[in-house]
Amino acid sequence: MSIKNKTISGLKWSFTDNMVHQVVHFVIGLVLARLLSPTEYGIIGMAMVFMAVSETFIDSGLSQALIRKQDCSEADYNTMFYTNIALGVATFSIVFFAAGAISRFYNNPDLYLLTRVMAINLIINSFGMVETAMLTKKVDFKRQTKISLIASVSSGIIGIVLAFIGFGYWSLAIRTLCQNSFRVLLLHYTSCWKPKLRYSIDSFKELFSFGSKLLIAGLIFTVFREIYKLVIGRYFLAKELGYFTRAEQFKNLLAHNIQSTTQRVTYPILASMVGNDKLLKAGYKKLIKIMFYITSTLMLLMIINAREIVLILIGEQWAPSINYLKIICISGILYPLHSLNLNMLNAKGRSDLFLKLEIIKKVLVIPIIIVGIRFGMIVMVWGMVLNSFLSYFIDAYYSARLINYSTIEQLKDIAPTFVHTLIMAGLAFAVGTIAPSHLFLSLFMKTGVALLYLIGAGYLFKIPEFMELKELGIEQFRHHVSPLFNRS
Repeated sequence: MSIKNKTISGLKWSFTDNMVHQVVHFVIGLVLARLLSPTEYGIIGMAMVFMAVSETFIDSGLSQALIRKQDCSEADYNTMFYTNIALGVATFSIVFFAAGAISRFYNNPDLYLLTRVMAINLIINSFGMVETAMLTKKVDFKRQTKISLIASVSSGIIGIVLAFIGFGYWSLAIRTLCQNSFRVLLLHYTSCWKPKLRYSIDSFKELFSFGSKLLIAGLIFTVFREIYKLVIGRYFLAKELGYFTRAEQFKNLLAHNIQSTTQRVTYPILASMVGNDKLLKAGYKKLIKIMFYITSTLMLLMIINAREIVLILIGEQWAPSINYLKIICISGILYPLHSLNLNMLNAKGRSDLFLKLEIIKKVLVIPIIIVGIRFGMIVMVWGMVLNSFLSYFIDAYYSARLINYSTIEQLKDIAPTFVHTLIMAGLAFAVGTIAPSHLFLSLFMKTGVALLYLIGAGYLFKIPEFMELKELGIEQFRHHVSPLFNRS
């Protein structure tokens, strides 16, 4: 399979995999949002802060090291398997015994048992990391998609039933446990690889020498990503965290999915191109332009339609989350670019530089948090946007030096897309000022005008990214639909 076809296949199935997980999770969230108050949603958000940090520690950067290594041995896989399990048990124990302190920190007794139950996920997930890394290394996201679909739907049904019979936020906690259990069991059942009682210190040292820097960088990234929720839960009302968490989930349905897809697929692809800088730069440029075109379009559409999306899907009680959604979607525009720039560092083996940049970027978060505590939530959320833009320029500057692709050149490449999407947003916003108050009609009119502009401008100006996506869409349509007609 060619690099182009491998990339297309990987992006398609990785995006589908993420969308399956995100959509099912999102639909369950909509049901829960109708049944739970923002305060109850805030409690879930408090517990998830510590789960996210712990998950990063369990992986310890070994997955990335395993994906990057060209000739992995049986010893490498077994060493990673048992190391992840040991770390899973260790982190579970820490969170389990820290549950009381976490509950007191937030001054919320409900978190004591909830945190301990959610910590079981740490052990469960540690058993599936090797198989996930092996599939990612092969760019085999088709199998991961099927597994995610089965696990998400099965656990989703359980979560919805529990929500309707009155389990409250426990329905989401139990659903998460079921989903991770189903996913890990299916990974082991469908995998050709089976763990053996073998452990290599030399293998651990080799993998950890690269992965340790990514572990520290990952911990720093996760801690500072989740620290906003930690601060909101501690210094503001629980319902404010609920509003923020709900807005973030709307944004993540698109932005995080695209970012995660980009990160998972492009890392092994870029790693395979190392050694051919000309090919690497050409592929990198194309990925940046296309991913920015997709993300900026989707995020601006969500900003324009934030009011309609929130009120139609989860109701008036969540109206305060509308402003949060509009602001954080601005930062979401740059998510895939962050992933591409950081993947370039890892593909080139510069995990040391990756770590240094994470430290620099996260130091910038500290004044944002301090100002936010002093002046309120909205100021803090705008600070998150500022940090996202500063982080992009830092990442782009250093990754560009590795393949002679300057930040100025990157900005020139994405500038035309930025202009077109701004015009699209302006037209849709203008329509919104005269649109009827009916939510569905307003949503339809604004989105319709935006899409008409994108399609019209795409053909009129022959926008390369639009033409590339159009051809890709036609190609995939013919590939999947033509066989159906041929059979008949």
